[in-house]
Amino acid sequence: MKRIGVIILVLLSILSCDKKADKVETKIVKPKKADKVEFGFNYADYNVIKDTIKKGDTFGTIIQSQNIGDQKIFDIVNNVRDTFNVRTMRYHKVYTLFRTKDKTNKLQYFVYQPDALNYYVIDLRDSIPVAYKKTKPVTYKRKVLGGVLKGSLSETLGNQKVDVGLASQITKIFAWSVDFFKLKKGDRYGLIFNERFINDTVYDGAEDIEAAFFEYKGKIVYAFPFIQDTASGKVAYYDEDGKTLRNFFLKTPIKFSRISSRFTSNRFHPVQKTWKAHKGTDYAAPSGTPISSTASGVIERTGYTAGNGNYVKVKHNGTYSTQYLHMSRILVRKGQQVSQGQTIGLVGSTGLATGPHVCYRFWKNGVQVDALKLNLPSGEPMVGKNKERFLREIEPLKRELDSIGNL
Repeated sequence: MKRIGVIILVLLSILSCDKKADKVETKIVKPKKADKVEFGFNYADYNVIKDTIKKGDTFGTIIQSQNIGDQKIFDIVNNVRDTFNVRTMRYHKVYTLFRTKDKTNKLQYFVYQPDALNYYVIDLRDSIPVAYKKTKPVTYKRKVLGGVLKGSLSETLGNQKVDVGLASQITKIFAWSVDFFKLKKGDRYGLIFNERFINDTVYDGAEDIEAAFFEYKGKIVYAFPFIQDTASGKVAYYDEDGKTLRNFFLKTPIKFSRISSRFTSNRFHPVQKTWKAHKGTDYAAPSGTPISSTASGVIERTGYTAGNGNYVKVKHNGTYSTQYLHMSRILVRKGQQVSQGQTIGLVGSTGLATGPHVCYRFWKNGVQVDALKLNLPSGEPMVGKNKERFLREIEPLKRELDSIGNL
């Protein structure tokens, strides 16, 4: 009996040891957090300070705070100026200091970021500092987007978390074919483009529009990029039949505005309080908004009158001229050659105006006409082998766009 008791005690002791062993073996070990790596440096290896340049900051004041004397700073600036001119540093831009982790906190690297993509590094480890410029790796992801407008183009793209800067690229492409002031909620659109990502994760905008369409006045207007002259590499946009979208005149002199008054033979003048003809189209916009020449030409006249305020008149050829009134500032001079889309002045309310806008006037053969009702000249369509090549290239893109429109 005594022997049996001893055996039981031994067994219990063994079981107890096994349980303790089990506890040790099943202990959960949390994974170590990955070290942050940026600019090619592992943050874990350094004492890191990251900040933005504030008013009053200079390269010298930032470096002085790291116990580096004036003579040393002077030497650093001179040694790196061919690669990095420290005078180009601007407020609100980010800089990073990488220092040793010992008690001296000696500065090893200074990094300056002029934008999200590029950065400069000054290596201070040796007696002679060196600088180099690098660009973060960029990847592109193709995106197909479509639907119906639920406001302005910028609002619609913003709601779909797309860089609103894409709207400017699109309006430039369609500027000769679509009046974006006349697009309305419910109009369909389709876009195929590429989005940029820095380090494969940080969104950096959109570019490279491969194909697009907009529903405009009940008609689908397509745009496809194509290079006719492969030697020049110049890209132009064409519709599905190979007809250029670049007409002789832009649809409007201002981007993202609204028509506040139209061409009419009888309008009640808001300042003069009388009924009279209004031989132009008014586009309301904030003061200072750029006004573009709707076609290439020569500045025929600039000046000021009590009614027109500051104005510019452009002669485009023997048939067409345009005029832009009520500017806050004129940016061209008489006799100057201007290109299509070039800024010639800024929106204002000079002369007889109740608010900031530009009155856009249009002459054809010396007679003022309604620009919105003109069938303006357009460029020549492509022909021959170029057209055959174009139609082959756009076929899959058009099919893809059409599938978007049928969603």
